[in-house]
Amino acid sequence: MFKAPRFRSIAGLALVGAVALSLSACSASGGGDDKAGDGKDLTTIGFVAVGPEGGWRTANEKNIQDSFSEENGFELKYAPATNGDQNSQITAFTSFIDEDVDAILLSATEATGWESILERAKEAEIPVVLLDRGIEPNDTKLYTSHIAPDNVGISASAAEWANEQFPDGGNYVVLEGPPGLSVVNDRNKGWDEKIDSKLTKLESQSANWSTEEAKSVFETILKANNNNVQLVFAQNDEMGLGAALAVEEAGLKPGTDVKIITIDGTKAALEALAAGRLSFVAEYNPLFGDTAIDVVNKAIAGDKVESDIVVPSVTFDSPEAATTALPDRKY
Repeated sequence: MFKAPRFRSIAGLALVGAVALSLSACSASGGGDDKAGDGKDLTTIGFVAVGPEGGWRTANEKNIQDSFSEENGFELKYAPATNGDQNSQITAFTSFIDEDVDAILLSATEATGWESILERAKEAEIPVVLLDRGIEPNDTKLYTSHIAPDNVGISASAAEWANEQFPDGGNYVVLEGPPGLSVVNDRNKGWDEKIDSKLTKLESQSANWSTEEAKSVFETILKANNNNVQLVFAQNDEMGLGAALAVEEAGLKPGTDVKIITIDGTKAALEALAAGRLSFVAEYNPLFGDTAIDVVNKAIAGDKVESDIVVPSVTFDSPEAATTALPDRKY
C-alpha cells in the first residue's frame, strides 16, 4: 500500500477502483425506470441513511449519492433518518422492500433490531449492503456485504501512538459517540486492546459526536481533576475540537499540555493538527462509493462478493503531515 512520508498507513483488505457501467449492464439489472425515453433502464437503489451528523457523514452520504447517479445507471432513493430515529429507518427499509428496489444500502443508526427486516429483504431476494456501521448480532447470512474502514484497527493505531508519547504513563479521558453503536464499540475495543496499562483512564463519557457537548463534558472533567489530564481520545473530530476548546478555556495549551487524538480526518481536524491544536488524527475514509457500486452490481448479477470489505485509511501524526495532506483533502 502507498505510504506517504510521515503518514502511517492502516492496512485493510480493500476492494477499490472506479467502475464504468456499460449500457448493457444497466439493462441487465432487471429493475429501474426508463428515463426520458432514452431506452436506458436504471438500477433502483434504496439508501437508508443516517442523515446530518457532522463533516464525515456529510462527505460519506454525498459520495454515495454522487456515485449512484443517473449518469452511472442508477436511480438512488435517499431516505435519511428522522433525528437519528431507528424506527424511521425501518419504515424506509420496509418501503423499499415493498417497492421491490434492486438493492438496499443501509447505514444503521442503531446496531441491534434489524434481524426481522433483513429477513424480509432476504425473502424478497433484495441484496443489502451495510455502509460504515455494522449490526449486532453480526449474522452475515442476513446481508450481502459490509463496507467500512477498520474501526478496531484505526483506534488500535491511535492507542499505539499514545503509548509512544507517554512511556511513563499519564491520565486520559475517552469522549465517545452515542452508546450502543457498533462504531463506538469497535473504537473502544481497538483502543482498550492496545493502550498501555501505565496510562490511567479517568473517565469515558459520551458527547454524541458534538463539538459543543464535548467542550462541556471535558470542561467538567478538567475541573473535577484539577486539570490533571494529559491525553484525550475523542472518537470523532468534532468531539476532539470541542476538547481543544475546553483545554484553551482552562488556560492550558492543546497539543502541548493536553494531547488530543481524533478519528475521521476531516479538513477541519487536519487544519487543527497543522496549527498544533490536535496531536494525532486518524482518517476514517468516507469515500467508498465506487466500492459500493462494484459490490451492488456483483450482488445483483448473482456473483460472489466478500462479506467484509475494509476501506484503506491513513493516520496523521504531525503538523507537517497535516499540512501536506490539506490541499488534496476532499471533505
